[in-house]
Amino acid sequence: MINTAWLRTFCTLIEVGHFTRTAEQLNMTQSGVSQHLRKLEDQLGAKLLIRQGKRFSLSDSGEKLYAEAKDILLALSNLEKKVTENPPFEGTARIISPGSVGLKLYPHMLALQSKHPKLVIDYRFAPNSDVEKAIVESTVDIGFMTSKSTLKEVSCTPIAEEPLLLVTPATIEEPDWKTLITLGFIDHPDGSHHADLLLSANYPEFQHSNLFRRRGYSNQIGMILEPVSLGLGFTVLPAHAVEAFKKPEYIKTHRLSNPVSETLYLSVARHRVLQKRIETVIDEAMRWL
Repeated sequence: MINTAWLRTFCTLIEVGHFTRTAEQLNMTQSGVSQHLRKLEDQLGAKLLIRQGKRFSLSDSGEKLYAEAKDILLALSNLEKKVTENPPFEGTARIISPGSVGLKLYPHMLALQSKHPKLVIDYRFAPNSDVEKAIVESTVDIGFMTSKSTLKEVSCTPIAEEPLLLVTPATIEEPDWKTLITLGFIDHPDGSHHADLLLSANYPEFQHSNLFRRRGYSNQIGMILEPVSLGLGFTVLPAHAVEAFKKPEYIKTHRLSNPVSETLYLSVARHRVLQKRIETVIDEAMRWL
């Protein structure tokens, strides 16, 4: 393999046209320039220069090498630049979070991309277990979780609190225990977990969400409140998901006497060095969370 230092010396010599000035430009001695040229010729087994006193011209081999070497050195220079570049508003930022957080954040992430078109937002909605897995497997840059990871590979930092809300059809004024039993439960991927947290703190009768008739299920965060709006049951959701529902007049949100919130964690792979574009995304997320 050709030594790139020798190749750079050769190309500089051709462009400058003088051994002494080449040595000055490369911060070398003139004998060092000659040595690089000699080693390059020895390795290739071909004369690269035709010397005419203090002047020189390119041999056929020298012309071929110079034509190819210019592109090679430029490509290496560009590669080095790309590898070491760390711009704050360029590149892809891969984010993953549960649906409620995503409903809150995603529009702001798109606004950030609109402001900086070279920044590409790759946003995925997923439950906590999938968020955790994606971080461990390095298929995302950052994640947001509503429960702290127990894995040593994942570092979690608490950044916000999100209230859990009891949501019923708009016709329900007072959601007493009998009313909830009659309505039945609209379930979702975190439904049992959310119900356990909020209802156990406010209803002495509550033991488990299985006490309620299961009146529906959806794993699409934007659709969970549709059956509630039609009077088919009640559910428990984080505040961001409730705020995003497009038909608020058909549902009623109840803030119970004992409020319960989920802690939201910023989650990253432990020991991972975050690029500046990811720091930009985190700063923007923190503004809205």
